[in-house]
Amino acid sequence: MSLAIFFRNFSSATLFYVNFAVFLTIQHFNMPPKQSLNLDQRQTLRLSAQQLRFVKMLEFNAPELEEAVEKELDDNPALQVSEDTPRTNDLPPLPPPIRNASPDDIAAYDFSPADTDESLYDNLLRQLAERDVPENIARIAEYIIGNLDSNGYLRRPLSSVVNDMAFTAGIEADMMDAEKALAIVKDLEPFGMGAADLRESLLIQLRHLPDSRARDDAERILEEQFDALSMRHTHRIISGLRIDAERVAKALELISSLNPKPGAALAPEKFTNNIIIPDLIIDNEDGELTVSTANRIPDLTISRTFSEAMAELGKKGRKGEKKGSEFIASRYNDARDFIRILRQRQETLLNVMGAILKIQKEYFETQDIYRLKPMMIKDISALTGYDLSVVSRATNNKYVSTPWGIFPLRFFFSDSIGEEGDEGVPVLTNRKIEAEISALVEKEDKRHPLSDEKIKEEMEKRGYDVSRRTVAKYRDRLGIPVARLRKEM
Repeated sequence: MSLAIFFRNFSSATLFYVNFAVFLTIQHFNMPPKQSLNLDQRQTLRLSAQQLRFVKMLEFNAPELEEAVEKELDDNPALQVSEDTPRTNDLPPLPPPIRNASPDDIAAYDFSPADTDESLYDNLLRQLAERDVPENIARIAEYIIGNLDSNGYLRRPLSSVVNDMAFTAGIEADMMDAEKALAIVKDLEPFGMGAADLRESLLIQLRHLPDSRARDDAERILEEQFDALSMRHTHRIISGLRIDAERVAKALELISSLNPKPGAALAPEKFTNNIIIPDLIIDNEDGELTVSTANRIPDLTISRTFSEAMAELGKKGRKGEKKGSEFIASRYNDARDFIRILRQRQETLLNVMGAILKIQKEYFETQDIYRLKPMMIKDISALTGYDLSVVSRATNNKYVSTPWGIFPLRFFFSDSIGEEGDEGVPVLTNRKIEAEISALVEKEDKRHPLSDEKIKEEMEKRGYDVSRRTVAKYRDRLGIPVARLRKEM
């Protein structure tokens, strides 16, 4: 073979392999993605059914727990009240709260008589029925009354109400008839009903008062200077209306006498007060503080019938009827687990409250809010050994009755502000900050209320090193408005 023929054959072979490699590469990228099965190992934490049940029961407050126990007693025939414990209405009443609640709040759990109070809706419908109103207008007015909120305001546009009447109630109405019906609603007592906002409600009330110069000035303030009124800027009202300060003062006094929530005046008083039932009780017996549960949970036990049936199943082994044995075992185990979880829940609450009592012992001995120490959930967790989530659930929405009042468990938790001084100066807590701010605002001159900066300066004079931002934070937490809104004109 000549040298020329060798190189020609070599070049042809090389070109073939290069083209073949390019072909494989193209085919590789054009191939659809391959499906594969990969195995990996992960660690996950799953709660058992009993743990989930315990977590849920721990979140219950006293009334919710009593309801859950009653439901379980009704649903599970294997669970029953111990013969030594009377059930439900025969149980002794909770000890009444002291000082900070009325005797009707919790005492003895007496059943109240049937509700005979007239609702806002019924009251307005009664007034409407007493008026000589065309039937079509009366039907529209009745529908409008049904759309008022608890304060008597119509928060929706009248056009939306008209559309709803057509689609949901089949009442055809035009805007002119709807406006007539709304005017009738606005004329019902207490005056101010049917208004779209506070400004209109106050104007409706003013227009039902006798004629006077103060009333005329008050109407002008609401119509022309409502923004200045909202900001408590008396000087802007005086300059804007071009009347003297004495007339403005009388007009503002008249406005202050009006009801910003006219519908609330018809709400029964019992619905405006929240009833708090404590979960725990702290007693002071000869200087020794004790903690006990306050709920009326009876002692539970497993029915003797189911206990004997389980014993028989244990003797028979697998020879018993499968269907009947599964039912008996299931109910028996559910009852046993419920009793154990209930006891665990009660024990957890007592241990958590005991840890709070240990940390805040000075407060419980003196009832002085300044003696509250910085305490967080992690501190209770460290003392009890419970997980943070368990402590959080045990203290959320729970209340304790003390000889001087009822408090949420979260009341005793407080953040620390700053660090402990070299000379053993106690750590400043948010409770102390709140108490100082509240005291300063209570004593301030309401014509010249203290700004956040002034409160900061006053607290610095008392030895509290806080920033203006901290003052604003805790003032807002206390629900105290800013200075301009606390100003009395």
